[in-house]
Amino acid sequence: MQNKNVLKKKLTPYGYLLPTIILMLILLVIPIVMVIGYSLFDNVIANKNPVFVGLANYKKVLTDKDFWTAVSHTLYFVIVSIIAHMIIGMTFALLLNTRYLGTKTKGIFRVIYALPWMFTASVIAILWRMMLDPNGVLNYFILLFHISEEKVTFLASRDIALQSVTLINIWSGYPFYMISILAGLQGISPELYEASSLDGANTVQSFFGVTIPQLKPILISLLMLDFVWTLQQFALIWMTTGGGPVNATETISTWIYKQGFTKFQYSMASTGAVLLLIVCSIIGVLYVRHQRGEE
Repeated sequence: MQNKNVLKKKLTPYGYLLPTIILMLILLVIPIVMVIGYSLFDNVIANKNPVFVGLANYKKVLTDKDFWTAVSHTLYFVIVSIIAHMIIGMTFALLLNTRYLGTKTKGIFRVIYALPWMFTASVIAILWRMMLDPNGVLNYFILLFHISEEKVTFLASRDIALQSVTLINIWSGYPFYMISILAGLQGISPELYEASSLDGANTVQSFFGVTIPQLKPILISLLMLDFVWTLQQFALIWMTTGGGPVNATETISTWIYKQGFTKFQYSMASTGAVLLLIVCSIIGVLYVRHQRGEE
């Protein structure tokens, strides 16, 4: 009887976890295993009797020029976005944390600065497509102030389309950094700044000697999370340029989508998805290890 009670106590927590485990298996584990399996066959789904080809699809993807073009665009998109998110988010967080602004003023600016984070990708895409349209408000001011003699096709020009999409992503993503850094700033003890001031440190020295070290755990977490999120960004790019013009804004996500749902090369799409999964998993493992280290 006692053994049964002990066994029941041990199994009870797993009973509570069982519904979540089942959902994770159905919605996460099984699809991942299926996609990995698809990447090892010759164009599954489209072929009734797919042939096992091993790593041939990976070789094909890794030697595809269009794939590496998408990788280069993705790296530019991710790196520039992350750097800009960090700089803008830090700047606005410092402004909102300053003692020179009143409580009401801070509240108003917090709402204004956080607005981009509240919009969905579809709203952001529609809003910016209207603004960047040749007949949009930005071109109106460009012509009004004689910045250019002709209208600028921001999203239809191969020269600036990628930069334009990156700008949109920067605008929509910086509030996450701002809010997180602001929370971290408010958790720093004023005594540390007083001590640094007594030691003769100026504002810049206090920033790099006190603020940055205190925010280091938050900043590293933000960088890792933002890298994964931006790497997987699809909706914003697809709804603004669709990867065009002429693949000028093609990223890994849009390349995978086109392989699967435009060219119906499901094995190639699965292979690209697995490669993206590997990169994101590596960052995820580093993030978890960093969080455990901090604890």
